[in-house]
Amino acid sequence: MRLPPARWLAAGATASVLLIADPRAADPLRPVLFGEGVFSTGVYDFFVALTPDQNAAYLCRASADFGYWTILETRRRAGKWTTPVMAPFSGRWSDADPHLSPDGSKLFFISNRPSSGDTPKPSCDLWMVERVGEGWGPPRPLGPEVNGEGTEWSPSVAANGNLYFGATREGGKGRDDLWVSRLVDGRYTTPVNLGDSINTRTGEVEPWIAPDESYMIFSGGGRSDGQGGLDLYVSVRRNGVWSGARPLGHGINSPGWDFNPSVSPDGRTFFFTSTRGGFDPPPPAAMSYEELTRRLNSPGNGLGDIYSIPIEALEIDR
Repeated sequence: MRLPPARWLAAGATASVLLIADPRAADPLRPVLFGEGVFSTGVYDFFVALTPDQNAAYLCRASADFGYWTILETRRRAGKWTTPVMAPFSGRWSDADPHLSPDGSKLFFISNRPSSGDTPKPSCDLWMVERVGEGWGPPRPLGPEVNGEGTEWSPSVAANGNLYFGATREGGKGRDDLWVSRLVDGRYTTPVNLGDSINTRTGEVEPWIAPDESYMIFSGGGRSDGQGGLDLYVSVRRNGVWSGARPLGHGINSPGWDFNPSVSPDGRTFFFTSTRGGFDPPPPAAMSYEELTRRLNSPGNGLGDIYSIPIEALEIDR
């Protein structure tokens, strides 16, 4: 998840692309809608986080103005995903960006909920729930070691517990940067900025870190090699150094917002959210009222949809 900075709104609001009309759409390395009717429904859907056995998933749904978000849960039964229900720790405050630890024992997310009282915070902090039996324990904030005065975005945790996230805070390259807080003796240390290979003055948010920290995918806006709004980038880590980030290809990026990266636990599928729509170019003939209504209430209407693509499309050389 995330609420993109206001300076990107104008670019994202008018951006769209007609994916189904692309002659390369039959290419297996092209994005396709994921889970139409469950994960992509025509309302503002975003983010996918699968449990290690890939039989349960957490996703997000937002109001049309992206001012309120919540986390939903669905389960795979007999090869089909069930109708989502509210995650047991969500439903009141704005919650988003669910990331599971690689072993599935913890789930990290962002929220504007207060630590106490009934007044939402003006910004978002990082929170966590821990697995208790088949359910989750009570949510708790990660604390001042990680949470700052500004907003934190999209926590993603490696197998060793190191926590990567986006944040609006002092000491970075731009308004929003990517940071890492290392887990040492069971405690998170002061976050460290990921540096010039990753961060720019235009803003980076929402990392997804590989369990072994060998590569990272993130969204960024305003870069010279971007297509508009938010775009998705990948950086590879060799000998402890991050390579210069490059934009993803194979139609993953569009003139809209392309964000919320995640990879399935088996490492075979890449998921992301996009606001690409289906009205540019205009339809070849005048639509009926019924057709217009159907298209405005279906995936591809310019609100958030969830897409998937084989991991090979990322062309990661590790």
